[in-house]
Amino acid sequence: MNKRINLDASLAVIASELRSGGWPLRDYLAKLEQRFNEREPDVLAFVPEDGRFPRLHHQAQQLLDKYPNPADRPPLFGIPLGVKDIFQVEGFTTRAGSQLPTDVLQGSQAPSVTALRQAGALILGKTVTTEFAYFGPGPTRNPHNPAHTPGGSSSGSAAAVGAGIAPLTLGTQTIGSVNRPAAFCGAVGYKPTYNRIDKTGVLPLSVSLDHVGCFSNDVAGMELVAGLLCQHWQLVVTEKKPVLGIPEGLYLQRASAEGRKHFRQLCRRLHDAGFIVKSVEAMPDFDKIYERHNLIVAAEAARFHADWFAEFGEKYHPKTAELIQRGQKVTDQQLKRAVAGRTALRESLLQLMDKNAIDLWLSPPAPGAAPAGLDSTGDPVMNLPWTHAGLPTLSLPAGKNKAGLPLGLQLTGRWFGDEALLSFACQIEPVLATV
Repeated sequence: MNKRINLDASLAVIASELRSGGWPLRDYLAKLEQRFNEREPDVLAFVPEDGRFPRLHHQAQQLLDKYPNPADRPPLFGIPLGVKDIFQVEGFTTRAGSQLPTDVLQGSQAPSVTALRQAGALILGKTVTTEFAYFGPGPTRNPHNPAHTPGGSSSGSAAAVGAGIAPLTLGTQTIGSVNRPAAFCGAVGYKPTYNRIDKTGVLPLSVSLDHVGCFSNDVAGMELVAGLLCQHWQLVVTEKKPVLGIPEGLYLQRASAEGRKHFRQLCRRLHDAGFIVKSVEAMPDFDKIYERHNLIVAAEAARFHADWFAEFGEKYHPKTAELIQRGQKVTDQQLKRAVAGRTALRESLLQLMDKNAIDLWLSPPAPGAAPAGLDSTGDPVMNLPWTHAGLPTLSLPAGKNKAGLPLGLQLTGRWFGDEALLSFACQIEPVLATV
């Protein structure tokens, strides 16, 4: 086996080595299989599958036969991809972390999955999700401490990257289901501008708030993937240092003492590295934003699940059942007003960015490190306003706490400013790597 193969290399490096043949694909998968067999029993990031690696080796050979010449290989040639189990994937059963009959949950393959497969990715498997991407947890554990949550709802997708058993995974975010678990597991988590990545073929929780997102271990790799998934992508490379804004007020007070202290330290570090960091009062109505967002989630979940819940209500996790029952009480007029508030928040945040010449907002990606226990996936409150506004967000790993659990930093860009967000993040990433 090729001893140069490094499973912990960045996604960008892995993609380059597999494409060029510097790392023979069969050797890479053999080494990954060893890592998977060592780590997966403790992390439980993937939905169980019989014959996973024989299937993967067979599909890898088909890929090699199709692209014998490295010069012709697509950008993600041979990259193992984990897919959250609310995405439809041809050849795989969708269960959505639920006890509902599987025949009612199936559909045509998600275009996001098709795009990555066409780019050469191999499906490593379905990753564990909380039930219907809400709060009913699955078995997945935090790869840095199995007594702690990996976050959710994209639990398995974040944990797989954090454990080094998948270099790339797909997830979704309705409140904080990409950015929070990415921070808890020490991964890079990207949530695009609302609807920038096609959501077709993904079981919805809240159609007005759901975003398809991704996990990897580096920003350059995420840029590569975003360019394949985001509509009308135009690569931006800028040497200008972004001006960074801190949204002071009620929102930041929702972080824990540990989370706020770490966040302030990161802001000082970025300032010392030459970035302009400005404090700006923002979201004085945060409590109303919070209520409005959760009303939308409940109402739209109740509407989507109406028929299934009527027939299979006893099969739902209590947390999902409570959400649906709460949403059944929301009137169409209440929902319409709440959805309209999304645009108002986005315009308010963008006006503040314009007024203060801010390129990115900085914030904690979670109140603190991953909490102990597996009954809860943690609080998504630090992600909620950015998801509500539909602005693009990126969580970057940023050190660990005294207990050895990962901490992160959340970056928020402008509406359809995903390209600039990722370009700026390439400048910020190395500063955080030294934390």
